[in-house]
Amino acid sequence: MSNAYMPWPDLAALIFFIASWVGYAQFTSQKSQHERSLLNVTNSYRTRWMREMVRRDTRTMDAIMIGNLQRSIAFFANTTIFIVLGLVGMLGYHDRSADIIAAIPFTQPTTPFQWEMKIFLLIVIFIYAFFKYTWSMRQYNYAGIFVNSIPPRDECHANLESIAAKGGFLMGNAAKHFNNGLRAYYFGLAALAWFIHPYLFMAATALVVYVTHRREYHSTTLANLSK
Repeated sequence: MSNAYMPWPDLAALIFFIASWVGYAQFTSQKSQHERSLLNVTNSYRTRWMREMVRRDTRTMDAIMIGNLQRSIAFFANTTIFIVLGLVGMLGYHDRSADIIAAIPFTQPTTPFQWEMKIFLLIVIFIYAFFKYTWSMRQYNYAGIFVNSIPPRDECHANLESIAAKGGFLMGNAAKHFNNGLRAYYFGLAALAWFIHPYLFMAATALVVYVTHRREYHSTTLANLSK
């Protein structure tokens, strides 16, 4: 039991990581309400897509596109399961893995307890990502059902905006949860730095926040889509 503790640098790094992830999620949720971001700009395209879909005589291509989006998310969801299973298997390999990691310069030695905490952190991150991906898949499934339930063009002209708004919301909500799953992957990569040193863990976390914010609010892609 003497080894069942976490040194203060590791504890500080873990608190910084959690605060950065949760804080950034809250920050971007509030900021996106009054400032353009990749998500809300592409949501306007999704609503436009739904308007064009209602005007078409056939919605086959729309259904195919939604199916393609589902399959791409299914790839991430399946990969996440394999990652979690691999991490669970790593719990019992502290001694072997410690020898490998110790060969990296500036690596801080870890006790079995610390090793388990780091693995458990990664497991929690990727389980969270799995739930986000699967919920995104279900949202796209609902969007597919919605698209195929829309009556012919001549019968829904009066409800065009209402239909487009509902479809755009479903697609946008699916994209939001997929985006959250990807963000979990980014922070999961930052958490890998904890196996080397807690200060590197903090630096990697800060880098993920910076890169994620830049891509969502100041990327060239956003500038092009906003024109």
